[in-house]
Amino acid sequence: MRKVIVSTFMSLDGVMQAPGGPEEDPTKGFTLGGWSANYWDEGMNAAMGGLMSQPFDLLLGRKTYEIFAAHWPYAGDNPITNLFNKATKYVASRSPQKLDWVNSKVIEGDVLAGVKALKAENGPDLQVHGSANFLQSLIDAGLVDEHSVWIFPVVLGHGKRLFEDGAPAHALELVQTKTSGTGVMMNLYRPKGAVKAGTFALAEPSAAELARRAKLAKEA
Repeated sequence: MRKVIVSTFMSLDGVMQAPGGPEEDPTKGFTLGGWSANYWDEGMNAAMGGLMSQPFDLLLGRKTYEIFAAHWPYAGDNPITNLFNKATKYVASRSPQKLDWVNSKVIEGDVLAGVKALKAENGPDLQVHGSANFLQSLIDAGLVDEHSVWIFPVVLGHGKRLFEDGAPAHALELVQTKTSGTGVMMNLYRPKGAVKAGTFALAEPSAAELARRAKLAKEA
């Protein structure tokens, strides 16, 4: 069975939109594209190499596929280009697409059913890069096995987020963490079931606390 591994560059306030350049995704007035570029260092190169050291296929939303297909086939002879060209690219799209990038396939019919079928096959793991809109569906359906989240020390204020409002509540386990020389936290998480709530409240609430709760109830 194959795993779905999501790889996301994210700001401190959860934005993942257009980390690579101003023209990448300016939708909804996003003007800060390229916010990750100046943080890159050799430690991050090494970590990315580790992420791609095992065979993988790509699972991409249509818009991210178009970004990648317009860049990587023309990026010259380098390790990431060669790996991306070699990988099978599975593309989630609601409408028929003409895919010119080598080894590209549209997931036909019900996309989530298609992803479940791909996971059930023998083969390399499925890496998801970018694909903010598609990710919401994968997360909602519980199809993500790992999150490789690189958190950059920057606040962007608005933009597409990894976990948008309405994402299902769930706990995550931190499996691995490293920090680059530029302060980027490179974390690997796995789902860990339901959120388990606790409390720091006093066993016997004070009169002030009871009054506060009564006030909140009236304001609700």
